[in-house]
Amino acid sequence: MNSLEGQLVSWVAPAPVAKPLDTSKTIAALVAEYSTALYRVAFSVTRNAAEAEDAVQETFLRVLKHESRLSEIRDYRVWLVRIVWNIVLDKKRRAKTRPENEDIADHARVLPSGERGADDTAISTEEHARILALVDRLPNREREALLLSAVEELSTAEIAATLGTTESSIRSRIFRARRELAVLLEKEGITR
Repeated sequence: MNSLEGQLVSWVAPAPVAKPLDTSKTIAALVAEYSTALYRVAFSVTRNAAEAEDAVQETFLRVLKHESRLSEIRDYRVWLVRIVWNIVLDKKRRAKTRPENEDIADHARVLPSGERGADDTAISTEEHARILALVDRLPNREREALLLSAVEELSTAEIAATLGTTESSIRSRIFRARRELAVLLEKEGITR
């Protein structure tokens, strides 16, 4: 075979193709595994079920747009939390105010289950709302770190990666948030 024939064969013969990542299965697995956690993160910021659901959907739409990068991601959980966190903060910044929503579905999501009486449930729900209002009074940095730690149960390393800062900074923020929240709870007469 001369060089011309060799060149023609290389042009005509199919090149070996790398096995593609089955992204449809990967994305379905991400949705199944992380959608509840992402909802909790979004709801902790928005305090609105519909907005939290929209943020989770927007997160997975962005994942679909960037599905070619899935193989580069080391920790899907942190990556997805960062995406949903940025989405809800962007929406909150654009709105500049968060309207209070008295949707019964929102209350149903936070009501404790069990054999509690209606009075106990109402008191518990009211107390829960008062505590969340106190958390909202914390400075932004401390509130963000506390919510990611307490609601999403992320480690300090994961929170640092999500917020783009150091672990020591996160530990300090959580400490200050807990201390300030304890003072606010004491002033409000809420004991746990």
